Amino acid sequence: QVGLVESGGGSAQARGSLRLSCTVTGEIFRRVCMAWFRQGPGDERERVASISPKGATRYAEYVKGRFTISQDGANNHLYLEIKNLEEGDSDRYYCAAATKYIDYCPSRPWNYDYWGQGTQVTVSS
Repeated sequence: QVGLVESGGGSAQARGSLRLSCTVTGEIFRRVCMAWFRQGPGDERERVASISPKGATRYAEYVKGRFTISQDGANNHLYLEIKNLEEGDSDRYYCAAATKYIDYCPSRPWNYDYWGQGTQVTVSS
């Protein structure tokens, strides 16, 4: 049984940092593509970062240099570190797994078949 549970969101000050965590259960960790998406009210889910089983990472252009995706095999955790927070980073962030993709991580949310419940990030100045 695959499960994804996010944590680490909350309220933060601009120019600060946050680390989001996703606890992954089931036999998929480091075997399939994993990603973090964000979604605001009325918006489509947007991929901000992804990581393949071999560790290849991809980022949305506007987050490069501030967001870092990583995975910890010892704890089956997927992380998203956000530095130099901006008010525009405020959204609900979701952890997702694309079990049909191994070498290439897709950008569209419909290619991901497992999702967590999301964790809210609110940044204020």
